[in-house]
Amino acid sequence: MAGTTPGTPRVLRAMNDRAALDLLLEHGPLSRTRIGKLTGLSKPTASQLLARLEAAGLVVATGTTAGRPGPSAQLYAVNARAAYAAGLDVTPQRIRAAVADITGATVGEFELPTPGRRAESVVRQVTDALDGAVKAAGVTRADVHRMVVGTPGAFDPSTGRLRYASHLPGWHSPTLLDELAAALPMPVEYENDVNLVAVAEQRGGAAHGHEDFVLLWNEEGLGAAVVIGGRLHRGFTGGAGEVGFLPVPGTPLVRQVTKANSGGFQELAGAQALPRLARELGIEGVGSGPHTKVATALVARAAEADSGPYRQLLNAYATGLATGLASMVAVLDPELVVLSGEAIVAGGEPLRERVQAELTELAASRPRLVLGSVRRSPVLRGALESALATTRDEVFDTSR
Repeated sequence: MAGTTPGTPRVLRAMNDRAALDLLLEHGPLSRTRIGKLTGLSKPTASQLLARLEAAGLVVATGTTAGRPGPSAQLYAVNARAAYAAGLDVTPQRIRAAVADITGATVGEFELPTPGRRAESVVRQVTDALDGAVKAAGVTRADVHRMVVGTPGAFDPSTGRLRYASHLPGWHSPTLLDELAAALPMPVEYENDVNLVAVAEQRGGAAHGHEDFVLLWNEEGLGAAVVIGGRLHRGFTGGAGEVGFLPVPGTPLVRQVTKANSGGFQELAGAQALPRLARELGIEGVGSGPHTKVATALVARAAEADSGPYRQLLNAYATGLATGLASMVAVLDPELVVLSGEAIVAGGEPLRERVQAELTELAASRPRLVLGSVRRSPVLRGALESALATTRDEVFDTSR
């Protein structure tokens, strides 16, 4: 193990290299002097470090400092082309794909509609979506170092089969993961979509800097992500956070929940419950269409109301959300709860405040509630962030 033992020159150099690369990712282009100051390295050592990283293709000279007294200094930045990562966000209606360079910049996106696609076309769907994003990025499949795919439910690690997502046609074959591995040239990881929203919020959103939090998501389904000690908690079968199945007061007990693809909390506060509740409160012109779209419009209107049935709708929805959250809070005692998904975010601060007030009365511990701040394609952003984290660990490791 010579050359890889902690404390050896090779490992120390690798640690300094990674520190410098992380600083360049955080701050953008930096001079040799600035890198030396931020890392505590001497100028000669910083120069050797940059020469080493430039030779390895990990950094590039990008220009010089300007507008300062004294001679200009060469600036260095992470080589954006050193590696690429891809992410996919899968729903029954479409697959969104994106490619990011190693700096985290999204360089290509593509959306593939999938309604009514036959089950046997899943591998084709995935490869077509990826190829669309790769083409938009101006790279090839072979340039993609790693990919993360976000889906509803979770793949059971013991069987390799997708669970908790019976509404996603074609994704339940026991051989699907092997077929995808054969069709794709890069390592692929599969993650629950709501977990990826939590990753996005933790990396650069409302949960940044928090080690223990719960994220409650409401769009096509009601789900949660649990982060403990800074890491996602997935559970034994990957089903941690499938809170739509949670039995809660206020709804009939749902049995055979996986066959019904629903449960008490979903029936009480899921997007599909809001149109029904609105009609019960006498709200006319509720309309029809996708549950999420109708629910989002109702919640947005309710958030603006000071009284009347729309205000009643907001209060009832807040009570429903807080009812399920109270059970989660009693078990997990999180520092923070992030409220996310279109059917929640549409309610803005009025809804958040009502849920916070209700939860204060229903739960013994009182976590702070915040609205999610990653609004554009949060599942896809989380998939890219997850893929980039592993890609950087592998590509930036100069000790090998």
